[in-house]
Amino acid sequence: MVDEIVSHARSGFPNEVCGLIATQEDRAVRLYPIESLDPSPVHYHMEPKGQLRAITEIDDHEWELGGIYHSHTRTRAFPSATDVKLAFYPDTVYLILSLADETRPDLKGFRIRGEEIEAVPIEVV
Repeated sequence: MVDEIVSHARSGFPNEVCGLIATQEDRAVRLYPIESLDPSPVHYHMEPKGQLRAITEIDDHEWELGGIYHSHTRTRAFPSATDVKLAFYPDTVYLILSLADETRPDLKGFRIRGEEIEAVPIEVV
């Protein structure tokens, strides 16, 4: 799924892309790329119908919303002030893929609780 996230980010460049990740027992089981309503190189806004379809499918399969991902096109893989302000799921991992170095995409995970940002290791198997 990391390759899919990188591919999604590159296909949307120079704008940010976004999506959801379903998990089961802390393992990613499905990736849901979601269209951004307001394509921009500095923020994303998930299209509500696509987001609802993904959440409904996640619920129907009794999976969990394990991750919310988006790309940063020019900055490092770390939550921006806007990312922190819009982090409404404190138990979900926020994945940020930086394309600042186009030859070496950098994916990092975080839990965001209020103003507190905690790095979360990502295990790729």
